[in-house]
Amino acid sequence: MAQTTPLPAGRRSRGNSRTFALPSSSSSSDTEDDDAPLPFPAALPRSDFLAPSFDAASYLSSLVAGAHRHQTLEDLRADLRERGSAISAELLELVNANYAAFLGLGSGLRGGGDRVEDVRVALLGFRRAVEEVRGRVGERGREVAALNGELAGVRREVETGRKMLELGERVEALEARLAIGGGTMGAGSDEESDEGEDEDEDVEGMVGSSAPKLARLARDYVAVDELADAIGRDAQFVRKMEERMMRCRNTILLDLGPALKGARKAGAAGQGKLLKLMGIYALMDAQAEAVKTLKSS
Repeated sequence: MAQTTPLPAGRRSRGNSRTFALPSSSSSSDTEDDDAPLPFPAALPRSDFLAPSFDAASYLSSLVAGAHRHQTLEDLRADLRERGSAISAELLELVNANYAAFLGLGSGLRGGGDRVEDVRVALLGFRRAVEEVRGRVGERGREVAALNGELAGVRREVETGRKMLELGERVEALEARLAIGGGTMGAGSDEESDEGEDEDEDVEGMVGSSAPKLARLARDYVAVDELADAIGRDAQFVRKMEERMMRCRNTILLDLGPALKGARKAGAAGQGKLLKLMGIYALMDAQAEAVKTLKSS
């Protein structure tokens, strides 16, 4: 039997040898990535559903089309169902808690009738106090209104008294200028005569007072008459002054008569003065007297 010579250590027969190729690191990592399970998607944040501009269709489209979320439509539907069930459970729990608190509200309010009654009594007392203050304020307001009325009446009386004093002074001054009750008209009109006479006075044949003097006297009388109207013709003081006022008016008209006749007799030279005198008659509302004077001349 032939013996077989053993091979040296570390050497093997080529016919029986096998070669094992070790995979490279890159191919190993690729294989592991392909076999690894997909990452579990994160839970949907509740804040996404609380946005004011939340739209279900748009939100679902963003979840399905998004590359960052690896989840099938069925899994997403199941997740949303679980989320809806959880929200319903929370809502039911919240309703039950509030309902329990509502049921306990009645028992919590028991025994408060005394406090309510105290508050009602306090409010009634406050109302009476307010009514009392309101009454005092109204009474004081009526008193103030009455005093204001009295003050207004006193002011009117004072103003009327001032007007009466002014009326008496004006009538007295007019009488002095007209020399009523003694003296002559010229004596009371020296200051006016010093101012110079109207050019018409130089016309030969013209007599009587000058037109400017008569015009000033007429204006003074008209002012006195208007002041008497302002006081009131029914006032006793005005009724007493009417006789003196009428004497002043008649005196002015008596002075106007000769002046008007003289201006008319002067012809064309006295035409200007004639017009001025007719204006004085109109100022005193005595056109009828002017017509009578012209007819008698």
